[in-house]
Amino acid sequence: MDAAVPLDIDPLLDDPKTRIVVCCGSGGVGKTTTAAALGLRAAERGRKVVVLTIDPARRLAQSMGIDSLDNTPRRVKDVEGEGELHAMMLDMKRTFDEIVEAHADPERARAILSNPFYQSLSAGFAGTQEYMAMEKLGQLRARDEWDLIVVDTPPSRSALDFLDAPKRLGSFLDGKFIRLLMAPAKMGGRAGMKFLNVGMSMMTGTLGKLLGGQLLRDVQTFVAAMDTMFGGFRTRADATYRLLQAPGTAFLVVAAPERDALREAAYFVERLAADAMPLAGLVLNRVHGSGAARLSAERALAAAEHLDEGQQEGHQEEQPLEEGTGENLVDGRIVDQRSGKAEDRGTGGSSPEAPSPTGPEDGVSVDRLTAGLLRLHAERMQVLAREQRTRDRFTALHPEVPVAEVAALPGDVHDLAGLRAIGERLAAQEESAGAL
Repeated sequence: MDAAVPLDIDPLLDDPKTRIVVCCGSGGVGKTTTAAALGLRAAERGRKVVVLTIDPARRLAQSMGIDSLDNTPRRVKDVEGEGELHAMMLDMKRTFDEIVEAHADPERARAILSNPFYQSLSAGFAGTQEYMAMEKLGQLRARDEWDLIVVDTPPSRSALDFLDAPKRLGSFLDGKFIRLLMAPAKMGGRAGMKFLNVGMSMMTGTLGKLLGGQLLRDVQTFVAAMDTMFGGFRTRADATYRLLQAPGTAFLVVAAPERDALREAAYFVERLAADAMPLAGLVLNRVHGSGAARLSAERALAAAEHLDEGQQEGHQEEQPLEEGTGENLVDGRIVDQRSGKAEDRGTGGSSPEAPSPTGPEDGVSVDRLTAGLLRLHAERMQVLAREQRTRDRFTALHPEVPVAEVAALPGDVHDLAGLRAIGERLAAQEESAGAL
C-alpha cells in the first residue's frame, strides 16, 4: 500500500467540529463492528457519543454488554475515560409512529396509527427503513445532546439507498397518485362526492380490482388523515440531506479486501463525490497478514516439494527384512513398524533412545509436517498477494482516498475489549503503513 494515503482516525474523532460519522458499505463487510469501535474509541477519548445501528443481528448490543437495544439510546457501562457511549437500534415502525404523534393532533394520530395501510407502510414499505434511519439521525442531531453521532447504515445491495430513500418516499407521498387520492377529500361536500363518483370512478374501479376495494379505501383514509403531514416529510428529507452534506459530517466507506467489495466501495466513493458528501476515507476490514512475509509462496512450495522428495527417497531405501513380519531394515537397524521401536539385532536389545523414523506419536514425520506447514504458508501468501492486487487497483482509481486497514482477527468481536482492539488497529495506520 505504498501509494495509499493512511487514514488518521484519531484526529477525525477528536475534532469537535466532527458531529456525525456515517459508516456505509455493502452488506457483510463489518460496518456494525466498525461503527461500534469508532464510537467506543471516541468516547474513551473524551467525547459524548451515540451509536445508531440498523443491524438486525444485535451483535452491537452483545459486544457492548447491553441485553438489548431499542429506539431509545442506552448508556454503555465500563467505558474507560471521561467520555460517554450510548447505543441504540433503529425501530423503523416506532420512529414512523413518533413522527405521526409529533406532527398530528391526538385524534388524527390515532386514526393514522390504526389505519391498516399505514401499518403496512410503516412496517415494510420499500425504502422506509432507510428513510427512518435518516429521520432518526435528524432527531438525534436536533436534540444536540451528543458530541458525536456514529451511524451504521442499513445493509443494502444497492449502494447508498439510505441517501435516495428520503427523496423516494417524499416523492411517493407528494406524487400524482397521492394527490389524486387526496383530491376528493380536499374538495369536500357535493363537489367532492361528484368528483369521486364521476372523475375517479374509472380509476377507483380499476384500482379496486388490482388492490382490493378495502385496501383502496384504507389508502384513501390514510391519505386524508396524512394530508397535513406530507409537506413535512419532504421538508425533513431535504434538511437531513443537507445535514449529510455539511462540513461536520464524515463518511467512511467500509469494505473487505475482496474484488466485489472494493468494486462496490469504488462506486460508493464516486457516488458520494457526485452528491457532494464529505468522504473521510476507506476502512478496509479483515486484512490478512503473515509473520513470515519474507518467505514467498514460491520458495515455500519449493521447500515443501524438496522435503516430499526426500521422504520418497527415504522410503525407497527401506528394505523389507522378512515378508509378513512388519519389520524393515533402516540404517542397519530393524524397525518394527507396528510398535515404532528399533532393535539392534547384534545385541538383541531395544534402543529406546533411537529416533523413530515416523517422528511424532501420530505417525506423521517431521518432514511431512513441515511440508504441510510450508504449503499453508504458501496459501496464506497467495491470499496476501491477491488482497494486495485488489487494494492496488482501488488505490490506482482513487489515490486521493485515505485508507485504514484492520487486520483480520482470529474470532468474532463480542465484547468491549474486542471493540477496543479494533479501534486501536484503526488508529495505528502510520505504523502499519510503514510496515507494508
